[in-house]
Amino acid sequence: MTYKQREVKITSEFIKLDQLLKFAGIVETGGIGKEIILEERIKVNGEICTMRGKKIRAGDKVQIDEIKTELVVK
Repeated sequence: MTYKQREVKITSEFIKLDQLLKFAGIVETGGIGKEIILEERIKVNGEICTMRGKKIRAGDKVQIDEIKTELVVK
């Protein structure tokens, strides 16, 4: 599967997964982010992640299969 890559720059050491989805404009609210994470629709560095508080750091990749998008955190 080919993904559209989008770079997301963060200014802190990490960002939580649900916050990243909202910050990147993937979801409109944190509640929607929580829902899609719990439904196993998000991969972090190639593995399904169900922890909405997962710390995402520079270099991590977050994939959303249904919209063929990969967020690359810088």
